[in-house]
Amino acid sequence: MHALQVNFFLDERRSPRDILRDWQGLRDVAVAAAVAGSRISVIQACSVEQTLHEDGVDFHFMPPVAPGVPLTRAPKFLRLFTRLSPDVAHVHGLGFPREVQDLHAIAPHMPILLQDHANRVPRFWKRMAWRRALADCAAVTFCARSQADPFRAARLLPGHVDIFEIPESTSSFQPGDVAAARAHTGMHGDPAVLWVGHLDSNKDPLTILDAVSIARRSLPGLQLWCCFGSAPLREAVEARIARDEALRDCVHLLGRVSHQQVEMLMRSADLFVLGSHREGSSFSLIEALATGLTPVVSDIPSLRVLTGNAVVGAMFPPGDAAACADALLRATRWLQPASRQLVRAYFDGHLSHRAIGRQFAAAYEHIRGGVHSEAVA
Repeated sequence: MHALQVNFFLDERRSPRDILRDWQGLRDVAVAAAVAGSRISVIQACSVEQTLHEDGVDFHFMPPVAPGVPLTRAPKFLRLFTRLSPDVAHVHGLGFPREVQDLHAIAPHMPILLQDHANRVPRFWKRMAWRRALADCAAVTFCARSQADPFRAARLLPGHVDIFEIPESTSSFQPGDVAAARAHTGMHGDPAVLWVGHLDSNKDPLTILDAVSIARRSLPGLQLWCCFGSAPLREAVEARIARDEALRDCVHLLGRVSHQQVEMLMRSADLFVLGSHREGSSFSLIEALATGLTPVVSDIPSLRVLTGNAVVGAMFPPGDAAACADALLRATRWLQPASRQLVRAYFDGHLSHRAIGRQFAAAYEHIRGGVHSEAVA
């Protein structure tokens, strides 16, 4: 089985090596499918033309012929596609209807699988193009099967398109010695709670701060450590901390840190907290589980799937500070010397490269040969 994974999103700032370093999902999904035994090639839109070979996967970086022209119209794309002669195509994202239609025209008998990356139902004037493109596809993957419902309600998903429930990505993070990690990061707390996410209304840091303020009545040693990139709510977050003595003593705003430092912070922490109202998936949650870190996350479809409906950790309704505080207390009581091994064992069985790769390989085989799979909705 030879699967061609394609990402048509053009990043004009990063070099090919920077893309592989910074876009963990692109690399990890390809490597995962290769680990499961599929032959994987990747074509990535890029301002620089280059081919890299890593972990058994050929990554082909290719520029479009002109701004606004689909990569599928580039002669070099057509020549490479012909040479690769894939059995199936796996397109990252749902928002490339012209490119998907081009792929179908180039190889009408090749099944196409689309992978959702937190896509929303398009506005009405774009739906006809999406509808035509999805009609040319064999399957779509979502982190949680219910995430397909809005697309069905908008009549964008024809009946013949199969739906697979497959996590969006995996992670190469590993557990490590907690004492050594804390010596490196300076993290402390009983428990030490880690937040990794933007300070925006969707991630809802204000609810998490309210919850921490409540939880500290029972957990006076709790310390919250916050890593974030964009921060439209930073002023509101700082104001909330300033007016609450319980928070002033325990909240650490670290800002943006390196990906390597995130791994060390996750090894240092006792709990991982996330209050999202909407997630296509959550790379930070997947990384936390990879390090064996116990999660306390909002009860939304994708996070429910990623935690096995809280088979590890605890969940709370999004926006409910009291319930989040209770979940922090429950998760703290659950902590034990073997907690990290238990969480990592869950990750290995459901979210590792091998586990995710098996699911994509099964999806490829299904759409190529019409074999029944229980992953299909």
